[in-house]
Amino acid sequence: MKHLLYYVLSVVFITTGINAQEQEASAPKKGHTNTNKFKQLYDEFSTPNVYRAASGAPGHAYYQQQADYKMDIVLDDKNAKLSGFETITYTNNSPDELKYLWVQLDQNKRAKDSQSPLIESDDVAPVMRPSQFTDNYLTEPFDGGFNIEEVKNTNGTPLQYMINRTMMRVELPKPMAKGDAFSFSIKWWYNINDHVKKRGRSGYELFPDDGNKAYVIAQFFPRMAVYSDVEGWQNSQFWGRDEFALPFGDYEVNITVPADHILDGTGVLTNRKDVFSKTMMQRYEQAKKSYNEPVLIVTQEEAEAASKEFSNETKTWKLKAENVRDFGFATSRRFIWDMMNVKVGDKDVMAVSMYPKEGNPLWEDWSTKAVASTLKTYSRMTFDYPYHKAISVHAKNQGMEYPMICWNYGRPKEDGTYSARVRYGMMGVIIHEVGHNFFPMIVNSDERQWTWMDEGLNSFVQYVAQIDFAEAYPDALAEGDTEFPHRRGPAKKIVPYMSGDQSYIAPIMTKGINTYQFGNNAYGKPATALNILREAVMGRELFDYAFKEYSQRWMFKHPTPEDFFRTMEDASAFDLDWFWRGWFYTTDWVDIGIKDVKKLYVSAEPNAYMKDIMKERGIKKKQLRPLVYMVEEGSEDFKSAMKNQNPAELKTVKEYLMDNFSEEERQKIKTPKYFYNITFEKPGGLVMPIIVEYTYADGSKKMIKYPAQIWRLNDNEVSKAIASDKEIINITIDPNLGTADVDTSNNSWPKKETEGEFENFKKKIKR
Repeated sequence: MKHLLYYVLSVVFITTGINAQEQEASAPKKGHTNTNKFKQLYDEFSTPNVYRAASGAPGHAYYQQQADYKMDIVLDDKNAKLSGFETITYTNNSPDELKYLWVQLDQNKRAKDSQSPLIESDDVAPVMRPSQFTDNYLTEPFDGGFNIEEVKNTNGTPLQYMINRTMMRVELPKPMAKGDAFSFSIKWWYNINDHVKKRGRSGYELFPDDGNKAYVIAQFFPRMAVYSDVEGWQNSQFWGRDEFALPFGDYEVNITVPADHILDGTGVLTNRKDVFSKTMMQRYEQAKKSYNEPVLIVTQEEAEAASKEFSNETKTWKLKAENVRDFGFATSRRFIWDMMNVKVGDKDVMAVSMYPKEGNPLWEDWSTKAVASTLKTYSRMTFDYPYHKAISVHAKNQGMEYPMICWNYGRPKEDGTYSARVRYGMMGVIIHEVGHNFFPMIVNSDERQWTWMDEGLNSFVQYVAQIDFAEAYPDALAEGDTEFPHRRGPAKKIVPYMSGDQSYIAPIMTKGINTYQFGNNAYGKPATALNILREAVMGRELFDYAFKEYSQRWMFKHPTPEDFFRTMEDASAFDLDWFWRGWFYTTDWVDIGIKDVKKLYVSAEPNAYMKDIMKERGIKKKQLRPLVYMVEEGSEDFKSAMKNQNPAELKTVKEYLMDNFSEEERQKIKTPKYFYNITFEKPGGLVMPIIVEYTYADGSKKMIKYPAQIWRLNDNEVSKAIASDKEIINITIDPNLGTADVDTSNNSWPKKETEGEFENFKKKIKR
């Protein structure tokens, strides 16, 4: 008899179940493949092997190659030309025999015969600015490609090589077996581009008022391509958008520049006393002890004075870096230079900024502090930052990253004033680019293939870091703001993209150069997906543990998307194949709504459902054992039960069942007075948890999250039975807009009318 209470709670499902069975029985019989949204990703994933384990960790036979560089670089400031000589020592740690090596020549994207412009569709614009018309039709293309003067063995013997656009194949004198190391040298030069005119990732900015240039230099040397167990040689051409796949190695780089320049870059400055003045050395020692405010190594006054003269002498800066995947540097006589120490774990890291006077007063106030705060947040979310410094360099219209150094935009007006947009843009880009030290400079994913693995993951942690930055430095916020205005991360920010024209949306799991809406696809959607996974699906504790595990497993290694997906599940005990499939492999969107709410009451009289059964089976009322019947408000059964009493006077479950329980049990039994059958629908393709807020007549509220697996047997609609001692007056799905639901007009009961919203949405979506 104690099962009667359970019967009360479950009887509301009987009708739905029988109807579903009847529909199934009448449906045409035909087979189908497994289209369930919760199907495991075996078809999409490669089979685990000795190199990459099923857990998402590196396998017991995991390997990666090493490329070590020794370089001598000379910057010709007057002619904006860079020359270099490098010796590369390449170590084959793979089990494969290598007959040749592939070297990346990314500057060839700017060669006169570059094919990059030829793959873009363009039209003659009906109206153009004179400068635009001149650039497009009246000027010769800039010749900025590599000029390879020699490729030789270490004994001076020329090596055969072949250049295919941005890739150079170097023929080996004999095949390299596992464990072999081979050294060879390359001599080259190229013309440095004006990065402001053509928006290059590196180059110089010319300051017409004094004729000086500020250089941010990267992709400046022939770099080894990656050879891995996944791609073999990653020698996909560089068309300009997809960034870089690079092996780790050690660097010794000597850079010769005008004597009045200051310079910083990847690695430890090994001859600081030779290139620093005594005053600079004193300030540097002071900066090592300053953890709250930056210390100026070169002041604005000193930088302005240096900008008036052009030295004919040179100075060589020597930098040495261990276990980095790339190298970049910045140099100019116009740079102001400040530093501040930040404690990361048990070590000190120097936060550094370099900027011309055009960056002030914004940069002297906030750049280095943004660097320091970013290192703290990313280290908390991943691993302690392993390098000794992180540099932010101001460059117009720039946002680009390299190990230990990055260039960032955000320039005030000439009078020093700036808008909130410029303020937040500058802070956001610094946080983002400094964050790239972690993804992909250390967690070294293949940017050429999977842009989202560095940009998306980094944008997600950037969102967390911006929250931390605003909390650590509330004065950094513009007047009237109480939080950092996030561009990406919050679920609602991705709704316009998710609900957009399907003709111009690609799944996240698409090679970067082939995607539409690159920013939304590679940055916004994956960052938002991870934020939703953290907040709405897994919870912060489980997500953060798994995310940190992935970061630490793959620091200084080459992970794939599968390694990330598998690790997140392995470290959390969350089956997330449904999430990866929906968010990363499709362009589906979230739309969950309330289809129907039935309010039910307890009745002692058989309802229509039971009467039909009694009639069919010839059962008399007196033959029935004690049962509890549910009647829907407004139904004929309800009207019949209400002939002589009000709903509030209907007997409670406790009154009906008192005779079925002992006195002790009666004291413990719940006394629900209100019963509801709620049907949720899912017009959108993505399965997600149903986050529901119930509001009661007494003003109280209750939030319940039904796991995504509630959709596993019915991808269209599901029902929940609610027994409550308080009357529900409002039901809202996703009240905090945390799931990127594209249509909220169906999220409430009673329905909140949003004039035209849903119809406009349906017109907007092109399925």
